[in-house]
This record gives sequence, C-alpha cells and structure tokens, in this order.
Amino acid sequence: MSQRKNKHYTIPVFVPMQACPFHCIFCDQQKITGHSDIPDANDVGAIIRERLATIPAKNNVVEVGFFGGTFTGLPLQQQEAYLEAVHPFMDNDRVSGIRLSTRPDFIDRRRLELLKKNRVTTIELGAQSMDNAVLKKAGRGHSAEDTIAASRLIREYGFRLGLQMMTGLPGDTPEKALATAKQIVELKADDVRIYPLLVIRNTPLERLYLSGKYNPLPLSDAVEIVAELYEVFENAGINIIRAGLHPSEGLLTGRELLAGPFHVAFKELVLTRLWRENLEHLLQNENRRELHVFVAPGQMNYAVGHKSENKNLLLEKFEIVKFKTDPSLKNRQYYVDLC
Repeated sequence: MSQRKNKHYTIPVFVPMQACPFHCIFCDQQKITGHSDIPDANDVGAIIRERLATIPAKNNVVEVGFFGGTFTGLPLQQQEAYLEAVHPFMDNDRVSGIRLSTRPDFIDRRRLELLKKNRVTTIELGAQSMDNAVLKKAGRGHSAEDTIAASRLIREYGFRLGLQMMTGLPGDTPEKALATAKQIVELKADDVRIYPLLVIRNTPLERLYLSGKYNPLPLSDAVEIVAELYEVFENAGINIIRAGLHPSEGLLTGRELLAGPFHVAFKELVLTRLWRENLEHLLQNENRRELHVFVAPGQMNYAVGHKSENKNLLLEKFEIVKFKTDPSLKNRQYYVDLC
C-alpha cells in the first residue's frame, strides 16, 4: 500500500499595508485580502489555534504565513513579537515553519539574522517586475537590482526564496513579463506567485483607468500570458503557489473590483489552456469513433477543461471522448487509446 502524501497547509496572518513606505498604484491590501484589522502578538496565537483545530494533527505539513504588508519594515521588536508567538506551536511540532512577504529593499543582514534567529523558513519578495521602467510606473519605489541583491542575500542565509510577479502593469508587455520570469528562474527562486493586475477601487490605478490612461488585460490575454509563464516556471522546477488573486469577498461581489482579468477559477483557465495545447494535435488523427485520454489523477479537471472546454473540443472530432486516470503519470503526461 502506498504511503499517504502529506498535505500542505499555510495558516495566513494578515498585516495589511503595515510598514509599506510607498503606495503602489495598484494596491489596497485590505480590499484585496478582505482583512482590515491589524493583529497583535496575542491575536497571532489565537488565529493559529483556531486554524489548527480544523487541521488533522498527522500526515500534514503546516506553516504560518505573515502576508499583506512589508513585514521586515516593521520595528524589529514588533517583528520578533509576531514570530515568537508562533514558537510554541513549532515546539510541539504542530507548525513546521514560518513564511513572510516583504519588499526587496527591506532586506539586509541585520533583518535576516533576526528572522533566522526566530525560525523563519521562507521569505517571499514582491518583485512584481524585473523591468525598471515598469516598476517606476507602478510606484514600487525599488529597482530590479534591489530584487537581485535581496534574493542572493536570502539564499546566502539559507532561507527558501519566493518571488511574486504581476502581469499587465502599466508599461508591461508579454515580452517583458517573459523576461521577468526568466530572471526569476536565474535567481533560483523556490516558489513563485503570478498575479494579473486588477483595478481595485480607490487606488491610483482606478484614476488612470477612468481617465483612459490604463487598460487592463482582457481575461483571454491574461490567461495566455500566464500560461506561458507557468510553463517557464514548471520547466525550471519552481513551485507555483498561486496563479491569480485569492477570491476575497470584495472581489467576488465586485464591490472592490472595478476592472481587470479576475476569475474565481483563474488557475483552472490557465491549466485548461496548457492542456488544450497538449491535446489539439489529436484533432489531426484519422477518423475514429472513440477516444480515451489517460492523465495523472490530479490533472483530470484541467485536462477535461473548465466547463469541459477541452472535452468539447475533442467531441468535434470523435463521437465518444472519455478521460481516465493513470497513477503512473505525472503533471501533464498523458497517452491515448483510439477505437
């Protein structure tokens, strides 16, 4: 009998907009994450206990993640208080690590020594782009060189490195996005998140959009670009944590979202497209009545496609199309039987 694979959980602790020295044109973390309250150290322990009560104690890997602000921009004493609140859960082996997100220009040896001492395992940088002109238009306040220097220092200290990038920023192009992805690969990131830019209400980007100076990517274009980036990261062996923003209530209801390529199943759209590219050649087969497509168990939904898009495409050629799983396959490996 095969051993059950451990499931990974991240318990998020949101510190929205805290210690951010710049107001990026696209950003309102309170609306994006759906969290506005700033926790103190006692709140952190309560959040962890509440979430752990819903997670089985065995065969799971649990980490705590501090998101939504510039964690390393907080006063050192506050950083330490937050991190120390996690230690009791690490001491009893319920939590295995701590990850946090921050800016590339708020990384130095003093900060990293504090994080190392307090058992942080992963540091994610909001790189967003590796094109300085794009970063300037976005109001990021840091350079691509800052991201390179911070990434190297993070790896030197033995942390796991995560890099976040955005597509569709003002001045961005598919070519620039691809160049950013390739540089992320060169920096040897362990994890990556890909976010298509959305126009959130009451941000500077909203004013650009309403004045006609910015047009967000259409959903189909965003899916196409992110699918290409997805393959770059996959081929480099980088773990893709997320493609598309987490669907907070404000985004789902449209209350906070003005425009842009938001979709509750954005990752599914991306993987549907990648599977379509895999399967399209089957339409060139000589006429057969029945097609069986064998895929890895975790890929079934993506292979069939969002709203059965890929299956319906194949049904234009074959009378019967069936998707089946084969545990020996991995990722987007597949084979077919034609009848």
